[in-house]
Amino acid sequence: MRLLFVEQPVAQAVISQWICRHSEKERQEVVTALTELRVWHTQSVVGGMMGWILNPVFRENMKTALLGGGHVWPGGMKLPTDKHSRDVGFLDKYALERWECVLHFMVGSSEGSDGVNRDISDVLINSGLMAREEGETLPSITQEGFQFLLMDTSSQVWYFLLQYLDSVHSRGLDLVSCLAFLFQLSFSTLGKDYSTEGMSESQLRFLQHLREFGLVYQRKRKSQRYYPTRLAINIATGVKAVASDTHRPGFIVVETNYRIYAYTDSPLQVALIALFSEMLYRFPNMVVANLTRDSVRAALARGITAEQILNYLRSHAHPEMLQKNPVVPPTMTDQIRLWELERDRLTFTDGVLYNQFLSQTDFEMLRDYAKEMDVLVWELPEKRVMVFM
Repeated sequence: MRLLFVEQPVAQAVISQWICRHSEKERQEVVTALTELRVWHTQSVVGGMMGWILNPVFRENMKTALLGGGHVWPGGMKLPTDKHSRDVGFLDKYALERWECVLHFMVGSSEGSDGVNRDISDVLINSGLMAREEGETLPSITQEGFQFLLMDTSSQVWYFLLQYLDSVHSRGLDLVSCLAFLFQLSFSTLGKDYSTEGMSESQLRFLQHLREFGLVYQRKRKSQRYYPTRLAINIATGVKAVASDTHRPGFIVVETNYRIYAYTDSPLQVALIALFSEMLYRFPNMVVANLTRDSVRAALARGITAEQILNYLRSHAHPEMLQKNPVVPPTMTDQIRLWELERDRLTFTDGVLYNQFLSQTDFEMLRDYAKEMDVLVWELPEKRVMVFM
């Protein structure tokens, strides 16, 4: 703020005196952050000393933000009353339904995943959250994808958008234009409609993608107004995105006979539990599942780890379960880990087989050299055979 109206560089020694001596570590962290973000840069001052000067673009935009002025953002013009106006409750429900389509698609649930288009599936695959195995038409969830499902909705949206923005150039979109519009949405008012007037072609296409994710509501594709949802508005705030978050803790009861009782009516949570267990019964507000060797091994084959399964059971444990220590019975914890260890009895290493040596000397010379290079995997001296990494 002190530098905002100073048009010339200020000596670094002078700026250092503005900070208390016991805060030297924090000062260094701030200097590094401002430099990496290019908010300011170094420039020599009178006398040959080095100083800091604010980035002129940042300076002007900061002045505009504090004092007003500048150009009106696209969508800022006043619109006539919308006869199809939507309230906050509708927007929250719409955003949650659209986002749950993405999550349903990830867990392989047909319920609610029909709205997932190729753009969404490409982002999920390119980010490593899903993978398409050879011979399969639909991708399946990966270890990273399972961990993604355990995040809160705001973290999921932010992570997903970062992966999407990495691929905007391949979609023919302008990254700067998309980022500008995305951060503009974070300053919008929930429940207020905005105009598409003045938006670039790139931003209009980006708007349609955000509509698919549930970040904006637009009644029709060609409608000239849109409503930002809570998912978009809370992008830059770190606030929980939707009040009725699907990650509701406290609904799972686990027994020592490997039975799981989940008191939930969420199809997403049911599909998530089905990733590592065998479904037995389903009632309107509860499901009963059984943890079996085959169901756990099927989850492990997808890249889901035993620790991730246990963390899911702990983090969603019913309040009655939380009173026990440990929360998950040791018999179940040990068994799940043993089923995982079964897969680790053999380790596979790529290598090259060397044989048919003409003399023992040649064999020993090459073997010793491989040992020095630490690339020898296996040897059988009596038959003059060895394997290199």
